[in-house]
Amino acid sequence: MRVVLWGFGAMGRSIAKALIEKGSFRLVGVVDRSPLLRGRDVGEALGGPPLGLRVEDDAGLIERMNPDVVLIATTSFVKDVLPQVELAVKAHSNVITIAEEMAYPFDTHPEESYYIDSLAKRYGVTVLGTGVNPGFVLDTLIIALTGVCSKVDKIVARRVNDLSPFGKTVMETQGVGKTPEEFEKGVKEGKIVGHIGFPQSIGMIARSLGWKISRIEEERRPIISKVYRETPTVKVEPGMVAGCEHSARAYVGNLCVIELHHPQQIHPHLEGVETGDYIEIYGDININLAIRPEIPGGKATAAIAVNMIPSVVKAEPGLKCMADLPIPRALLSDIKRSL
Repeated sequence: MRVVLWGFGAMGRSIAKALIEKGSFRLVGVVDRSPLLRGRDVGEALGGPPLGLRVEDDAGLIERMNPDVVLIATTSFVKDVLPQVELAVKAHSNVITIAEEMAYPFDTHPEESYYIDSLAKRYGVTVLGTGVNPGFVLDTLIIALTGVCSKVDKIVARRVNDLSPFGKTVMETQGVGKTPEEFEKGVKEGKIVGHIGFPQSIGMIARSLGWKISRIEEERRPIISKVYRETPTVKVEPGMVAGCEHSARAYVGNLCVIELHHPQQIHPHLEGVETGDYIEIYGDININLAIRPEIPGGKATAAIAVNMIPSVVKAEPGLKCMADLPIPRALLSDIKRSL
């Protein structure tokens, strides 16, 4: 199966490695606008032997290479990824993007969703947004767990993760290294955003369970460090911000039915915080799931993007979310068996 990868940053490289390791896919093109990457051999850029495939800055290669799937790892936002999705779809390629807002854009971006869905149906291809979160931990996994319940009253889920491996951009959007006053100012100005994906996860869960959400309330609070912490890109003194405690609550009328929490900080272990993914479902059956440590974000996002390829290729044309497709699973054998 022929695949083009659009975006060769940290996540793009992880996806490229996953594709190459599978052996069932043929990576026929890599697109990235960075002058530092242009012309580099993909294999050498990944720290391995040359593959005879070079990074190009011209997205026109998608039409030239005629891939079955274009994997897009360039941005988090619908407005930025829309032109890239449009180009790939018009080249008659299926699309998988790890843009967080594309995990379930139907409520937050209804006009763009309608356009992408109509375009994909016109060209006979499928478009999917996925990732570890949103796309799995705080939505798809929760939906699957409700399958053993006859009644669900409330869902509470929490993903506690370590930001230490991430770079400068992520640190800035989480407010790491700021004073508490700078953090509050950044939140008001929209520069500190915390987690991207709560409305998408809530929308996917609500649609799956038949809940009509009347409102969503979000809160972002600074995680103030009591100890010195340091990564290659940021230093945090005691009293400064080590991360962001981001939460969202969704209501049906005045009843809170979904609570999602996502505290993210650098080196949480320095203050005895254990990473993990936690899901509580309350109803006729109470479910309490704890995964320790956290499912690793980067590696898991690359894996689920690649693992969903057969399901996307087989799906009916249109814009889909993870709840529309078969349960995600690892591809451990020849993908021909999955098609």
